[in-house]
Amino acid sequence: MIIDVTDQTFQTEVLARSVDTPVVVDLWASWCGPCKTLTPMLEKVVGEQNGQVILAKVDVDANPQVSQAFQVQSIPSVFGIVDQKVAEHFMGAQPEHVVREFVKKLLPEASPVEGLLEAGDEASLRMALELEPDNEAVIAALATILIDRRETDEALTLLSRVPETDLTRPVAARARSAASIGDSSEIETRLTALLPKVKADEEARQEFVDLLEVLGANHPNTGLWRKKLSTQLF
Repeated sequence: MIIDVTDQTFQTEVLARSVDTPVVVDLWASWCGPCKTLTPMLEKVVGEQNGQVILAKVDVDANPQVSQAFQVQSIPSVFGIVDQKVAEHFMGAQPEHVVREFVKKLLPEASPVEGLLEAGDEASLRMALELEPDNEAVIAALATILIDRRETDEALTLLSRVPETDLTRPVAARARSAASIGDSSEIETRLTALLPKVKADEEARQEFVDLLEVLGANHPNTGLWRKKLSTQLF
């Protein structure tokens, strides 16, 4: 995110935002030659962070209070604000690798679990699970691997560690139904057989709901099956 900040908006746009998201404050002026090189570079680097950092551009000529608050003696001058405090600072035009390093220092360090989850292989996920036994993203990812190997009992044991959420519910449904997402015709055949039983048989009703999760919201017949279920129950 890139925003223009004034003396009047500095409190809300920079200090208040910095509690949740690091803010890079770029102090510049239209007559400043080095600013014309540095500002586009800051925009590029911050833009690559996918919203993890905000760039706040301040025209020092139009907003003297901000420059006075930072006690700026020359521009360009760049400050990294984290939790309403100056965390990093540099002055003058800098090469891109310096700007990247500056922005990188403002980002929160990724936890070991995030790195292991990103790796995504079974060994990494099991290591992540040891660090955070109730991390639902790790549990869902590892359970998916187990389900693909038809090891549904272990998958269900893992999933029982956490309440069902939008993330874990489809995975748990796959584990309980032991069905393949790609085999939609087989799923619909089973739904047809279960439909007359759903009102009186709780297990049949749970299997029906699970199969709908496996079929997926994007399947063209999912809405129809949901309507049939409602009609049968009510």
